[in-house]
Amino acid sequence: MTHAPGPGASAPDYRSIRYETAGRIATITLNRPDRLNAIDRTMPQEIEAAVKRANDDNAVHVIVLQGAGRAFCAGYDLQDFAEAEGTNPGVQDMPWDPMLDFKFMYSNTQAFMSLHRSYKPTIAKVRGHAVAGGSDIATCCDLIVMAEDAKIGYPPARIWGCPSVGLWVFRIGAQRAKRMLFTGDLIDGHTAVEYGLAIETVPEAGLDAAVDALANRMAGVPKNQLMMSKLMINSALDNQGLATTQQMATLFDGITRHSPEGMWWKQRAEDVGFKQAVQERDSGAPIAAEAEKTLPDWRDR
Repeated sequence: MTHAPGPGASAPDYRSIRYETAGRIATITLNRPDRLNAIDRTMPQEIEAAVKRANDDNAVHVIVLQGAGRAFCAGYDLQDFAEAEGTNPGVQDMPWDPMLDFKFMYSNTQAFMSLHRSYKPTIAKVRGHAVAGGSDIATCCDLIVMAEDAKIGYPPARIWGCPSVGLWVFRIGAQRAKRMLFTGDLIDGHTAVEYGLAIETVPEAGLDAAVDALANRMAGVPKNQLMMSKLMINSALDNQGLATTQQMATLFDGITRHSPEGMWWKQRAEDVGFKQAVQERDSGAPIAAEAEKTLPDWRDR
């Protein structure tokens, strides 16, 4: 049974997500299926608002996060942030202000981290792709369940990105995190389980049922028990330096978009379109070789 907001509350108007509740489970759906649920300028804060709404709802015990259509999330919408000519919140004119960029991206980082901080457990249901910023969102969830043929990873580690939530090392360890980010490769559901990133992988046709079963199993537990377990486990990550890692990662993300190579790739996306620029980025060929030729050799300093 779906229930409405509590007394005196009104359902907000969302542009980029949907929010629904049934019994003890709230479902947040990234809702831009025509763009593979790519992140626009409203989605991060709408996710944060929906998580708060679920936390404020006394009937909700568990939050499920999914994508509408055939993908979880394709990352930031490069049609808006890379292909569009000129500046935008992610790319400034030079010289750029690192703190202005940090303020913008850190607000998004913390919006995604509302899934991690939520007092109620969060489950990412991943079909299709959870890439780039989409993998940021997924890794902020407590548990990830993937379709066997789904793909997850952070290809912008090749150029124009650093995963601002910085959770890869905490979730899969240093060596495998380096393997993922030194290459930008994607992994499927089976490898994600092997790495310890996903808790379960199932055929795509069984994904909804698998997540429903897990969410309902958890939803039978009292909210205070779930909250105590989550706070206790999250405190270990905090003690390992998660907050410092996220600050550094978010700052580095801004640098990647304003480095000589990053500015070159932005121009390339403007010239040939983001789809071709992404194909070139992921092809394995040297990236931004022209830009690198203009850089001074550190040995000359």
